[in-house]
Amino acid sequence: MFTKSNPCRSDVRRSIEPATGNQERNMATADYDIALIGLAVMGQNLVLNMEDHGYGVAVYNRTRSKVDDFLNGSGKNRKIAGAGSLAELVSLLKRPRKVMLLIKAGDPVDELIEQLLPHLEPGDIVIDGGNSLYQDSIRRTQALEARGLLFVGTGVSGGEEGARHGPSIMPGGSNDAWPHIKDIFQSIAAKVEDGTPCCDWVGEGGAGHYVKMVHNGIEYGDMQLICEAYHLMSVGLGMNPEQMSEVFADWNRGELDSFLIEITRDILAFKDEDGQPLVDKILDAAGQKGTGKWTVISSAELGMPITLIAEAVYSRCISARHEERKTSSRRLKGPKPTIAGNHAKFLDDIQGALYASKIVSYAQGYMLLKEAAQEYGWNLNYGAIAMMWRGGCIIRSQFLGRIKEAYAKRPKLNNLLIDAFFKKEIRRCQRAWRNVVATAAKKGIPVPAMSTALNFYDSYRTERLPANLLQAQRDYFGAHTYERLDRPRGEFFHTNWTGRGGDVSSSTYNV
Repeated sequence: MFTKSNPCRSDVRRSIEPATGNQERNMATADYDIALIGLAVMGQNLVLNMEDHGYGVAVYNRTRSKVDDFLNGSGKNRKIAGAGSLAELVSLLKRPRKVMLLIKAGDPVDELIEQLLPHLEPGDIVIDGGNSLYQDSIRRTQALEARGLLFVGTGVSGGEEGARHGPSIMPGGSNDAWPHIKDIFQSIAAKVEDGTPCCDWVGEGGAGHYVKMVHNGIEYGDMQLICEAYHLMSVGLGMNPEQMSEVFADWNRGELDSFLIEITRDILAFKDEDGQPLVDKILDAAGQKGTGKWTVISSAELGMPITLIAEAVYSRCISARHEERKTSSRRLKGPKPTIAGNHAKFLDDIQGALYASKIVSYAQGYMLLKEAAQEYGWNLNYGAIAMMWRGGCIIRSQFLGRIKEAYAKRPKLNNLLIDAFFKKEIRRCQRAWRNVVATAAKKGIPVPAMSTALNFYDSYRTERLPANLLQAQRDYFGAHTYERLDRPRGEFFHTNWTGRGGDVSSSTYNV
């Protein structure tokens, strides 16, 4: 429960006062630019980042000791005020008041907003900076606007380091809120080489959290692809972590230059206390917090085949069945995974397969963004989204600059795969890609993300798929009808395939 304010005294702690034990309690005027609720690692680092850029920040946490510890620690001697209640927190803020929540997604956000409402006035802004479901942000935007308030649901990516020194920020919600938070958000965001901030207004309603959700889905895909490359090197080529670290270091100097490749290099080189590679001692059971799953669910609802992200999510699920896999590994037989031949050449092929698969993953992610924009009426700037991801966030990479260039040339580009640059890169990597997937299949080494990326590419470039037979099957057993090549689209037909059926057909619909 949140403590109620006591009107007879102030429970405000100001870190700009000289530190004396728990610091003196002083009355504070309403001269703080923004409030932040939730002082876990991300919250504390965002506060310090804001204060570094000249903004006064009021802070609150349900666990009171976290406020005290923060103000007596890294928040000491800064323009940061601690409040003991929500009423006091709001009283510290300039109008329109801006209150940012960085707490667990779901019901806790709704509950906290409900507790904030009595202390807010029309025009005040509530900002949810957690990993909330975009549908919740749509609902909250509508609910708060109906009460004269403004709501922003913003994705924040970059982890602890990003929050402290410059994250990628993806805000959306009430359009009228953006002018009031723009300077704060863009000043604390990461910057690309020309100084452009990795933050811009995404769109109305849940657009900000949707873009963050897709970012996280692509992140799942990138991580899975890297893990498959690692697995091919480790199991197939018999390389040790130190050798693999050198390979990833080399890759990070070229087309695969990215944060995730960089940290993979570092992880593989890291030694445990006994001098052995720590990565070899980590249990191979992956966790997840839900954003990848949300991405896949949304894609199914919109009919968008983001097959690589889906495989990345399911790969985590199968990894989690660790005990079952241990048992089945002794009972289910397959080929020996050792890959013979020219290892240096196969390493180059792995690099090509990883790069080509990455292109497919981003193409699928952007397909989903375009479909969601049409479904929800969002005017998304796809090149700007690439720039928001270009720095600060987990998927930051040189590669994203190419996506920005693609949409700068053709803002209505239907699919990244048909952009001239990416088309050329896929052509260049295709032989290596096919060799890696085929070799992995022959050797029994699972590469679900690389495989599904290749399957998607081949399906997308195939003029006639076997879905004609599938439609005939559906019509045979369920009278679901079909369209004909020799008739206009939109006309549906039913055949009495057995002579025993009727002429009545089922309704036609697509999901």
